[in-house]
Amino acid sequence: MKKLILSDILPARLYEPVRDEMRRAVVALKKHRRFSVGEHVTIVFENRATMIFQVQEMVRAEQLVEPAKIQAELDVYNELLPSHDELSVTLFVEITDPAKVREVLHTLVGLDAHVALAIAGERVPARFEEGRSEEERIASVQYLRFTLGDKARAALRTPGTPVAVVIDHPRYAARVDLDEEARASLAADLD
Repeated sequence: MKKLILSDILPARLYEPVRDEMRRAVVALKKHRRFSVGEHVTIVFENRATMIFQVQEMVRAEQLVEPAKIQAELDVYNELLPSHDELSVTLFVEITDPAKVREVLHTLVGLDAHVALAIAGERVPARFEEGRSEEERIASVQYLRFTLGDKARAALRTPGTPVAVVIDHPRYAARVDLDEEARASLAADLD
């Protein structure tokens, strides 16, 4: 996937008038890229459009105008973009009860060895970004990638192929089957 460059980002004065329209477009895109996997986990499959929006929002919130500072944001988000044979995901552990945050994050230690993408019966394990887990708990936001072999890429590009995200952690088991619109959206990321 093509990396983000400075010319992808609008200056604040040009972004503000189109912000609502851009947000609506990204929300519509994420409709087929954002899924709940059980009670506490939500995943979002990222791509250039979702990352551009995130950078635009960071530039706006932090009132960045210097090209070097905007480039620093781009460098961070470019690390999250998938390569030509990957899907990139942001995983959120969402806990609405503040009293249960520590307990749930402790329960999910080891999650990084128990998330996979199932494509046409093939299991593609997730590769988590390092440094976001400790012995006692994990971070509530995780970044991961699914590296697809030739067979999985071909299957993802084939209409009607069953695709699911599976978590088989001993203390958290969940699965979400993706619909055809999601499969098509993810296949487009490989082009």
